[in-house]
Amino acid sequence: MLKHQSVPATRLAAYGCLALSMSLVGAYVALSKPLAAVFPVFLLGWLRFGIGGVAMLRWIRKPAHEPALALRTRWLIFLESFLGNFLFTLCMLAGVSLTSVVSAGVILSFIPAAVALLSWIFLKERIGWRIWTAVVFGGLGMLILSLAQGQPGGASLPASAKSDDLAWLGNLLIFGAVLCEASYAVIGKRLTAVMGPKRISAVINLWGFVLMTPLGLYAAASFDFFAVPLTMWLSLLFYGLAASVWTVWLWMTGLKSVPASRAGVFTVMLPVGAALVGVAVLGETFSTMQLLAFAMALAGLLLATLPAPEGSDPVRGLTP
Repeated sequence: MLKHQSVPATRLAAYGCLALSMSLVGAYVALSKPLAAVFPVFLLGWLRFGIGGVAMLRWIRKPAHEPALALRTRWLIFLESFLGNFLFTLCMLAGVSLTSVVSAGVILSFIPAAVALLSWIFLKERIGWRIWTAVVFGGLGMLILSLAQGQPGGASLPASAKSDDLAWLGNLLIFGAVLCEASYAVIGKRLTAVMGPKRISAVINLWGFVLMTPLGLYAAASFDFFAVPLTMWLSLLFYGLAASVWTVWLWMTGLKSVPASRAGVFTVMLPVGAALVGVAVLGETFSTMQLLAFAMALAGLLLATLPAPEGSDPVRGLTP
């Protein structure tokens, strides 16, 4: 009896970790806008991984209960960092610089569907109608949110110089970011079977630091660090801890107990978190379209996470 009752409690805690992780991603993306205006992109990424590396230094050592890493697992760790940290960041930043924020938001709405599809192909997870319906709800919610951002009074990121001739390339790069994020979720599910969330977070951050170091050093060579105000350094500290430590650890902790296809539904919390920070911190206001978008996204989450009738849950019994 106690064992039966502990399963929902564990799953509920995992849901909380996943939702908080994606909400924090949205929050630090929104709050990193002023940082990107002060620090070059490559330097900002390099410092982010450096801060995370210092914070997670104790997490790198292998615990006694974990098995030695096989060669395949080592490659998965590298791919997790290369796709989910390094390449995702480059595709996202370069893509948004070439296309509109609205277009980027529409393309990013396919992340839950991409996670579900890759989970079905590579992890052989059974995906029932509840998950697919939640994916559709989340996609519609993010599509509405993206359209709302293009309306007067809607929350939006600052416009940057964009070339209409290269908009197709920007859209392609954003789609590449979608595939990177979906791969990150699926590979992370594999890693949680053999490694703890803390060590996964530390090791993939270390690889991110290594990959970004050449570009970071190049950007740092001509940067005036003394011209950066204290408030920006404090914002950078939060950004580094949130992006490299808190969000990754929370995501891997939740992913350990939840199928990747269901975890992917929680990516709808990314734009929700960003918009909430925009309202609470940046002084933006909600529109009716944005509230409708949030309602759609949250309805999808409820559909995917509420307990299903006994024997009807398509992912019941799956192990990490």
